[in-house]
Amino acid sequence: MEESLEKVQARHRKEQRDLQSRITNKKKNATKKTRKFVNEECATLERELRERQEEELRKLRGETDGQDTLEDGDDYEQSQQQQQQQQEEPSGPPIATTEVLTNKLQSTTLASPQDAPLIQPQPSQQQQQQQPRQKRNRQKERLARRAAEQEAAAAAAAAEAAAMPDRRELERRAMQKEFAAHALREHEIAPDGHCLFSAVADQLRVNGIPLTTTTTTTTGAAAGEVNMDVPSDDAGLKPRVQPYRVVRRAAAEWIASHREVYEGFLEEGVEQYVARIRDTAEWGGELELSALANAYGVEIRVVQGQGRVEVVKPGGQEEEKKKKGEGKTLWLAYYRHGYGLGEHYNSLRKAEKTET
Repeated sequence: MEESLEKVQARHRKEQRDLQSRITNKKKNATKKTRKFVNEECATLERELRERQEEELRKLRGETDGQDTLEDGDDYEQSQQQQQQQQEEPSGPPIATTEVLTNKLQSTTLASPQDAPLIQPQPSQQQQQQQPRQKRNRQKERLARRAAEQEAAAAAAAAEAAAMPDRRELERRAMQKEFAAHALREHEIAPDGHCLFSAVADQLRVNGIPLTTTTTTTTGAAAGEVNMDVPSDDAGLKPRVQPYRVVRRAAAEWIASHREVYEGFLEEGVEQYVARIRDTAEWGGELELSALANAYGVEIRVVQGQGRVEVVKPGGQEEEKKKKGEGKTLWLAYYRHGYGLGEHYNSLRKAEKTET
């Protein structure tokens, strides 16, 4: 029983699908060594199937149409046109050509995974519109800039400090040189704002000079205070008032009783200044050194960081009146850079003396 043209074309489509399945399996199983042979074999199978199907179509058309056999080229073109028409018909699914399937198979199976390009999915325009835009945090940016500026300033300050000479070390070396030249050893005083008066009190004690003067004794007795001539470190005896407070009172009362000498150096009234020196932790300076030298009738020598010694002497007339400190010298060390709180005074004792 002869097949109709429609059945022949349906069988041809099935044969092409079967052949493509075989070709796909062959190329998947091919290795680098056998790939060339497999490709040639597949091409031969495709050519043979195409020639056989074309021959069948020519015979079928010759029997039905009563026409002479067409030339191979014309028959092949007509066959291709008929296949295109059949593909356009809705009766069967579209059939891809052998060349398209072969190229697709080579691009998907023969290429190594390393050679295959990675295709990143691109978001659609709608997805891009749906994605929320990140809001700019200006405050965070300002804080970041400020932190960067502070870090840069700190680094610059550290570099500048590293390039500067160590003033504390230079001061310490100069002081140690003067200590050795005058046979002195340093006695540490607490850096609490009372250091000058505490250092003077220590020097008065080691030199055997009473802490109280005539003025302070009278004032202290009126206020109900005890005599401060008792050393603060004698066993079992502790003064009711700290030694530096007695020295503060002596300096304050001397300035108050000689206001015509000191008021020209003050930016405030004598009474206010005297009250601060007497009752608070106000730092002492050159005015207080002068007042104490006169109040106790002693010479005060201050070793400073520049390697020099400043000498503060009592006035001529007052020196004759003060007998208990006559001929005595108090030694102090003045630091400008050696302590974190600022200026500081220590007491200097003779190296051969021992603490009593």
